[in-house]
Amino acid sequence: MLSTLLQDASQDAELLVDGETTEKTLSIIELITTGGTAGIIIIGLLFVLFVAALYIYFERIMAIKEASKVDANFMNQIKDYVSSGKIDSAQNLCSQTNSPVSRLISKGISRIGKPLDDINTAIENAGRLEIYSLEKNVSVLATISGAAPMIGFLGTVIGMILSIFEIANSGGSIDIKTLADGLYTAMTTTVGGLIVGIVAYIAYNHVVVKTDKVVYQMEANSLEFLDLLNEPI
Repeated sequence: MLSTLLQDASQDAELLVDGETTEKTLSIIELITTGGTAGIIIIGLLFVLFVAALYIYFERIMAIKEASKVDANFMNQIKDYVSSGKIDSAQNLCSQTNSPVSRLISKGISRIGKPLDDINTAIENAGRLEIYSLEKNVSVLATISGAAPMIGFLGTVIGMILSIFEIANSGGSIDIKTLADGLYTAMTTTVGGLIVGIVAYIAYNHVVVKTDKVVYQMEANSLEFLDLLNEPI
């Protein structure tokens, strides 16, 4: 009896092995190409936006990092030169330093002898130009972070339209393969758009935070310079 049960179990196991369906796997490349022409075009556009976002992010981070390098003794040297009347030496120091802070101080030094309001206005105008330079192409990151999800949703709508079109023209027999292609287009473009949008959004906010730190550094040193000019001789 026991041997009969074991034999039956063995036969059942063999049937399960023979009838086992192989699980289908799908790579990222296959997922993209299965989505049809519309899906490939939209994914390609999203990839271009992704590369552009990464390029702008790393380029800005490097530029901001370079701009934030200021010698801790820079303002002390400027104070010594200005207090002793060595204006040319102060200007030479600013030229050698070549940073947003040094360019603002250089602009202020060039206006020494004029009213403080004029000096302050000149520094503010120079500061606006420096900030504009620091924020170069940052708005593109913001645009990508907002546009990428919408482009992905456009692919979703196109995929759903294709699926509905196939259902409407199936004549009562739905081709699951064709229907799946439309759904692939809908899902892959949505995921791609969200990924690009999230990455660009995080990159944008990180660049903004880094830029704000440099702007604060510029403001602090500018105020320190104006305070130096306000000191009684």
